[in-house]
Amino acid sequence: MPSEVTDFATPASVADVDSLAANLRERNFEVVIVDSAAEVKGAVMQRIPEGAEVHSGKSKTLEDSGVFKELMESDRYDFIRRRTMKMDRATQGDEIRKLSAGPDVMLGSVQAVTRAGQLVVTSASGSQIGPYASGAGKLILVVGSQKIVPDLDTAFRRIQEYVFPWEDARLREQMGIGTAIARTLIIERDFRPGRTTIILVKEPIGV
Repeated sequence: MPSEVTDFATPASVADVDSLAANLRERNFEVVIVDSAAEVKGAVMQRIPEGAEVHSGKSKTLEDSGVFKELMESDRYDFIRRRTMKMDRATQGDEIRKLSAGPDVMLGSVQAVTRAGQLVVTSASGSQIGPYASGAGKLILVVGSQKIVPDLDTAFRRIQEYVFPWEDARLREQMGIGTAIARTLIIERDFRPGRTTIILVKEPIGV
C-alpha cells in the first residue's frame, strides 16, 4: 500500500506544539516554546555560560536562527568549530575527534520529532550523535514545528523522502559530494532531568 502523503514543510498547529511540549516534559526534557526564528538566538544564548566550550552539528536551523554566526563571531564562548576549521584533518584528525566528542554544551537540531516526544537524528558521519547521546554536558536542540510527525514510521519517511534529498543536493552543490543515511539515533528521554533543552519554534525553521 502506498505511504500516506504528508506535507513535511507545514508548521504544526498550536495545539500540537503544546501537546508535544507536555509529552517532552514528561520525558525529562526542559522545553521552551518560541514563536519564530527571531526569538531562537536569545533563548539559546541565555542558556550557554560565558566561557563554555560549545560545539554544534552542521545545522541549517542554527544557521537560519543566527546562532551559528553568533558563535563564530563572539569571543564569549569557546566555539570548537572555530578551532577545528583551522586544523588539518589529515594530521590532526584524532585531536579534532576528541575536541568534538565531549563539549560542555552541544547545540543542534533533529530531523523529526514524534507527537509522543521521541527525537530522531540521522547522520552520515555520526560525529554529532555521540555528544547528543551522552558526550556533551548539556544538549540544546532547536526544533521547528514542521518536524512534528505522528510516529516513528513517519519520522523515518520524513528523513528519507524530504530531508535526505535536500541535504544531498546541498552538499553536492557546495562540496561536490553527497551524503548518506548511515547512523540514526532515537532519543527517548533523559535519564535524569536537566541535561537537555528543547527550543520548540512554532514557525518552520531549518529543513
